[in-house]
Amino acid sequence: MEENKVVENPTVEEVKNEENNASQDVAQKAPEKKRFNKNKRFTKGPRKEVVKEYEERVVAINRVTKVVKGGKRMKFSALVVVGNGKGKFGFATGKSGEVPDAIKKAVDKAKKNLIDVEIVNGGTLAHDTIGKFGATNVFLKPAPEGTGIIAGGPVRAILELAGVKNIYSKVYGSRTKINIIRATASALKNQKDFKSTMSLRKGGLSDVK
Repeated sequence: MEENKVVENPTVEEVKNEENNASQDVAQKAPEKKRFNKNKRFTKGPRKEVVKEYEERVVAINRVTKVVKGGKRMKFSALVVVGNGKGKFGFATGKSGEVPDAIKKAVDKAKKNLIDVEIVNGGTLAHDTIGKFGATNVFLKPAPEGTGIIAGGPVRAILELAGVKNIYSKVYGSRTKINIIRATASALKNQKDFKSTMSLRKGGLSDVK
């Protein structure tokens, strides 16, 4: 005769453990579903920083008034200097009812009227030069390496953006900022290089050994 088998009733904890094990086995076999975030934006790669070719510097902002039949119209005038630090600079003024618009107009105008400067000996001028505009005189003198820019205000702004690193300067006469800028630009334009100076002489470059 066959022996009677005793069937033990499982406890509640054993039943829960078996269910948990079964659910874990199913979860391991089933492939994981990738969640897609609708708000997530995909980009091709890191953003590239835009490098400006010309650096901008605001020298002065003035409030100007125009008197008309109906009253007074208030505007802003901005004096801006631009340069690439490699021998090119420009300056201009712009007027508008808002300061940002006036600066933008001046920058666009300055980029269209660029002036070339010859820089020698690692960041200085070839010789002494004087620029004049109205009642303003600006004197520029070359300096040895390590001196820096001995200038202030508008003169420093225009020399730094032009790429000059070592120089002495002095302003005589009127201190109006626009006149100082124009006199400094005139001084930089008056520079003469070695070849052009020797070509003006009688013997030309043949006399130079």
